[in-house]
Amino acid sequence: MLRVSVATSGVARLPLSSPLRSCLGLSRGIRERMPLLSAASSIATSSAPDVAGGAQRKLPWLIVGLGNPGKLYQGTRHNVGFEMIDVIAEAEGIPLSKMQFKALFGKGQIGDVPILLAKPQTFMNASGESVGPLISYYKIPLNQVLVIYDDLDLPFAKLRLLPKGGHGGHNGMRSIIKHLKENREFPRLRIGIGRPPGKMDSANFVLRQFNRQEREELDFAFQRGLDAVRLLVLEGFNKSATFVNTSQSQMLNK
Repeated sequence: MLRVSVATSGVARLPLSSPLRSCLGLSRGIRERMPLLSAASSIATSSAPDVAGGAQRKLPWLIVGLGNPGKLYQGTRHNVGFEMIDVIAEAEGIPLSKMQFKALFGKGQIGDVPILLAKPQTFMNASGESVGPLISYYKIPLNQVLVIYDDLDLPFAKLRLLPKGGHGGHNGMRSIIKHLKENREFPRLRIGIGRPPGKMDSANFVLRQFNRQEREELDFAFQRGLDAVRLLVLEGFNKSATFVNTSQSQMLNK
């Protein structure tokens, strides 16, 4: 059974499962084709002139995973955003070794695109206190800020990539939108954690650990999420959304 740690280092490497490889083979293919990939699409990687040489430099993406800090919350449903960031950091060799604007933070690249990874340490309900200053300081266009978080309204381990939207009752997203002066024009990757069983309170459910079967399904979802992020920053929003939102449904129905 694969385990994914939510620590800042030593995150488990996730091998590409045979079902995913047979579906699209994206992980390996994207790595092999990185120099050739285009960033053109409706939400694509932006470029800016390099003052020194006149060449185009790629503007960075800020990828934020939401969760609660501390051992008490490791491996809980509310922390899948943290875990997804750890998977990206491990796969792309981006150490989360700094604390900046109340977030565990790391810089690196996917292909030739600069990437900033962040895990706010403010606790979920105050995530905007970290994300807002990060966006402002690094001057990140909102269409290149991806927020990853748990969603009670999605079936377990299902992913959904959207270009914008509201908070949907999620307190972390509510805080971020508030600190962006109610601007909701940024993409988000939602990870389904399912609904509470019976009459269990949602607040208690999101702090529950996963059972063995759920963890295996979630590890597979994290691998798909990694492929989706690579597609997003290298080929644009449309291709990534098609992979996440369309092909996933087709595969689940087989």
